[in-house]
Amino acid sequence: MITAVVSLLIIMVCVYLLAIVTDEYFVTSLDQIAEKWKLPHNVAGASLMAMGSSAPELSIALIALFKDGGAHSDVGIGTIVGSAVFNILVITGVSAIARPAKVTMRVVIRDVLTYLLSIILLIITFRDGTISIYEALTYIALYAVYITVLFNWKETPTDDQDTDIVKEVVEVLEAAHEGGGVFRKINSAVSKTIGVFTGNAHKFYIRAFVVSVIFIGVLSWFLVEYGIKLADALGAPPVIIALTVLAAGTSIPDLISSFIVAKQGRGEMAVSNAVGSNIFDILIGLGLPWAIAITAYGSTVHVATADLWSSTIILIGTVILLFIFLSTGRILSRLEGWILVSTYFVYIGWVWITGSSV
Repeated sequence: MITAVVSLLIIMVCVYLLAIVTDEYFVTSLDQIAEKWKLPHNVAGASLMAMGSSAPELSIALIALFKDGGAHSDVGIGTIVGSAVFNILVITGVSAIARPAKVTMRVVIRDVLTYLLSIILLIITFRDGTISIYEALTYIALYAVYITVLFNWKETPTDDQDTDIVKEVVEVLEAAHEGGGVFRKINSAVSKTIGVFTGNAHKFYIRAFVVSVIFIGVLSWFLVEYGIKLADALGAPPVIIALTVLAAGTSIPDLISSFIVAKQGRGEMAVSNAVGSNIFDILIGLGLPWAIAITAYGSTVHVATADLWSSTIILIGTVILLFIFLSTGRILSRLEGWILVSTYFVYIGWVWITGSSV
């Protein structure tokens, strides 16, 4: 029991540090890089910003795939699958509860359908648990197609406001670590300590980017290591911890940002970011580590997917539910938000009660 408590505390500390590193330094440095490269903001949001919010999941997937020769690959995949469920049900749900979200057909058609294609590709890949280089490259290629579509998508006045709102969210998150209160003082002290290594993310953005990647990698290693220890202490499969504890923990920064955006009346952006983050998680968060592992190990990579089938199928259910809600007048209401959040807790209860995701 002591091992379980210590492991859970370490996981909580790592998630807390990840939130600060990702929000204050990694995302900020990526924002500066996007400005220097003069990327269209919708492309930057779906690529660099998605990379920023999904960096912990990508790092966990990489580390889990190489740990003990891939014996714990299901931890990385489980974190991404669980995070995808969390993003759709909790982030979009909480955003709608904060303020009903009006969405355009852009979100319904472009983002949701691309996400659905990603899940279908995931299910096809999971059939035999063996990943070939062609399958891994298909994931990356589909994301490249998505970015291309974004690059050529006709912008609207709503799109033009997205650049400003990203900066507003970063400013609000940074302000949260300043001012009075014990918790804010602790946040400020931790942030300044990390800042000693990264430097000013606005000015020394390349340095901040590199150091943030190192921090995220180290913290992700601890999350994988102690996620497995927590599972062993509780007598549960590690994939259960990945689907629930790690997935929710790594998605907290996204939840905070989306809540802020939704309260400001930009619910569509909150929904779009949640879906866009899932697209990045699946196509790059899995495709890239698999491609790297295949290059290192040989022609194919075997991944443990047996305990992930049901949760992957549930992803289809969540996207269909979201599609239905978004199609009813293209407004995500508070009631629908509560339904989404409630569905997530039912899912978590089911995963833990059955003791497996199958």
